[in-house]
Amino acid sequence: MKPRVVPFGEGALLVELGDEFQENVVAWARSIAEYWDTTYRYGPAVPAYASVVLRFDPLRTAPTQAEEFAAELLARGESALVAPAEPRRLVEIPTTYDGPDLAETAHRSHLSVDELVALHAKREYTAYFLGFMPGFAYCGRLDPKIVSSRLERPRERVPAGSVAIADGQTGVYPFASPGGWRLIGRTELAMFDASATEPVLIRAGDRVRFVPQ
Repeated sequence: MKPRVVPFGEGALLVELGDEFQENVVAWARSIAEYWDTTYRYGPAVPAYASVVLRFDPLRTAPTQAEEFAAELLARGESALVAPAEPRRLVEIPTTYDGPDLAETAHRSHLSVDELVALHAKREYTAYFLGFMPGFAYCGRLDPKIVSSRLERPRERVPAGSVAIADGQTGVYPFASPGGWRLIGRTELAMFDASATEPVLIRAGDRVRFVPQ
């Protein structure tokens, strides 16, 4: 599909960049969001796999003006847009690999448990964006040797701190909740703390490593 900007309610715009998951498109969406947040400062932006929602205050910025600025960002193109972001942080997550789906996932991947753990832990992941619930960062990509399809029937309750994988990505459940990702481990590190100055541990664009304990 051709990238475009469309209205998304009275105080937001939706920038659509594509219709399938690609690493460069995810980075493009994140760059647009960071530029909107840090340079234009019209309101918070929310990036996703192939789109980004740009929020603004319609009492301060006319929708037509916001759309012009969004179109300008889009027109700069994927390669020309360099977001004025801070250097990417590295977040290390101490992980105990003993999840209930670990052995089955290793078997499905034709790997031993130790091999799967080594493949998961040796990689440095990028936090693409946050979604699903506060503090849940979608991180990728997994080593292609790891078969990580979602569960056919989601669990009714996944414990907080569960380290999980699905569809080539990995993440940590911040709270106890239903979930269909495969659980391979756990961490005591809090992904979200509402009382903290910065409640979210992992931000979009961060580098993430899982450290075996």
